Amino acid sequence: MTDTASDIEPFLEPGRKLFAGEADFKWAANALTNLPPMSKVEIAFAGRSNVGKSSLVNALTGRNTLARTSHTPGRTQQLNFFDIGGRFHLVDMPGYGYAAVEKEKVQAWTKLIHDYLRGRASLARVYVLIDARHGIKPVDEAVLETLDKAAVSYQIVLTKADELKNGEIEKRIADTAQKIAKRAAAFPVIMPTSSRTGAGIPELRAQIARLLSERGEA
Repeated sequence: MTDTASDIEPFLEPGRKLFAGEADFKWAANALTNLPPMSKVEIAFAGRSNVGKSSLVNALTGRNTLARTSHTPGRTQQLNFFDIGGRFHLVDMPGYGYAAVEKEKVQAWTKLIHDYLRGRASLARVYVLIDARHGIKPVDEAVLETLDKAAVSYQIVLTKADELKNGEIEKRIADTAQKIAKRAAAFPVIMPTSSRTGAGIPELRAQIARLLSERGEA
């Protein structure tokens, strides 16, 4: 399921402008006790540790080094807050579900993720990144459950969509839409993207610009 061109088109240029300005690192938090003050709308990006989250954040902002990327999954170990043009805070969350890190550390990251998702009044939406090649896994379901219970709006973004053929990506979109159809907090539009080719990036920016507009932050 995707937006029609007429739904997205009015927000393509505002979305481009939104991410064309300054993007500055503001804060890092490894526990709820040192989160920044809730001064701006927050839009968070969450996903399994090898889903390509940092690459997507960098593609959105047009910067190669805003979010740290690594060939070793699990490098983002805290909540990183970035100020995007003075308009909102983009929150790059720790990757979850990475088994090759010490169990205690994984538990700490997982607790931080779920605690933040449950208790942040300024959190407007969470973009949950799912590898298009694999679809929603049980570890993703646990995060979706937390978001549903906390009534935090979230939207599924399929990453690495360029690695699937057209028929395969359409099937993945349909399958993902079916899996979230009965989830109370899920925004129904599935966003296929590719950080490598740039496919879907303008549309994702437009979605964020529309969200801010709907919240009176335009």
